[in-house]
Amino acid sequence: MAQFIKKYKHGLIILVYAIVYLMFFGYLEHRPVRGFHAIDTVFDDYIPFCEYFIVPYLLWFPYQVVTVLYFIFKNKNKKEYYQLVFNMMMGMTIFLIVSYVYPNVLHLRPLEFPRENVFTDAVRWLYRTDTPTNVLPSIHVFNSLAIHMSLTNCEALRDKKVIRYGSLVLTLLIIMSTMFLKQHSVIDVCCGATLALFGYLFFYPQKAGEEARDVAVERFGRNKRGKRY
Repeated sequence: MAQFIKKYKHGLIILVYAIVYLMFFGYLEHRPVRGFHAIDTVFDDYIPFCEYFIVPYLLWFPYQVVTVLYFIFKNKNKKEYYQLVFNMMMGMTIFLIVSYVYPNVLHLRPLEFPRENVFTDAVRWLYRTDTPTNVLPSIHVFNSLAIHMSLTNCEALRDKKVIRYGSLVLTLLIIMSTMFLKQHSVIDVCCGATLALFGYLFFYPQKAGEEARDVAVERFGRNKRGKRY
């Protein structure tokens, strides 16, 4: 047991943080607040409710857990593990700070469901267990993108196209699910994506620099080929 803990002690970082995060989030959900700031936008009215998105929405939880466990126990590159967990911790901490200083709420959930089926039952359960407060920025969006970034930048998975493209599809579906289930507004999603971009530039600077350089070279080459004398 001692050897196991010694070998995988780096995994304690995210475990301890998760406990602290859940405790503070629970406090934010139940603390007395005089007034909330509504995050609804007119754009949200154009997005229809669709209960079937409950599937990718709930897949967000195992998506995180399985990926983190992979980087703890399977992947030998600890740098990639630390890039993932510190990125997630950064975004989730910013979320807690924003929720504390700027209490926010959504008024998007439908009063009645257009259909009755097992998926709407699941959404009804979700609404009962998750309040429409503290939604900015969307952690569903941020963590999904952070997970996807870690998988696409993992050297051991470089040739695993099924995993890489599967992660991309699931990430996009999760992001869409937050809006189609009326769990988040367009603002939440955009802020979560912007925060994820910042995390990518900060924790994967070399990769981001290489991609920017490749784009610049491609554009320069295209312009040079199209230039006439």
